[in-house]
Amino acid sequence: MAGFRSLARQVRDPDCDLALRRYSLRKCLEKFAPYGHRATWDHLCSRAGFGPEDRSPDPARLVAALEELEEARDVWLAYETDFTERRKREKHDGLRRPGSVDDWHRLTWGGFGVAWCDDPRVHPRAPLAEVLRRLIAALEREPGTSCPVCDGERLVWRYGLDHEPSSGPVCTDCGILVPRPVLSPLALRHAGRDRQLTPA
Repeated sequence: MAGFRSLARQVRDPDCDLALRRYSLRKCLEKFAPYGHRATWDHLCSRAGFGPEDRSPDPARLVAALEELEEARDVWLAYETDFTERRKREKHDGLRRPGSVDDWHRLTWGGFGVAWCDDPRVHPRAPLAEVLRRLIAALEREPGTSCPVCDGERLVWRYGLDHEPSSGPVCTDCGILVPRPVLSPLALRHAGRDRQLTPA
């Protein structure tokens, strides 16, 4: 099975058939898709200027979409490297029990669904790398009361998400499932206040 870099080379290769180049970009999302496969694809298409169902997109637009995805992947891989080093230091110092950020991180290893968007048409508009930088910054500071990606304060608890965890606080402004560790207990209670009103 081809890795991310091999697929990226195919997307860039002008000698490859256009259909293969598009297919290779879609396959990259099996390796790294911060919003989930469908929402990340929709995001890349809209930012690069071609339709999700366009079978013959401009090759330059495919490469632009790939470049955005690669930049975001670099941001996430750097975070994962730092995370791994931190956990090694903590274990060396006798801290064996992981915290809530570590529990969340275990579910998102590799970058799939880091900022899960259950509705593939509702996702942040900012570049993927910027979204991940904001999310990482929030994971590294004290929990807050708003969405770390868009600063939206309209968080609603949703059930039946096509993700793990399958329920949690969703930002109604940008559509992401907000990681619980970045929200204060008060913000989590507020988001969960209307749980019975927002079933799956």
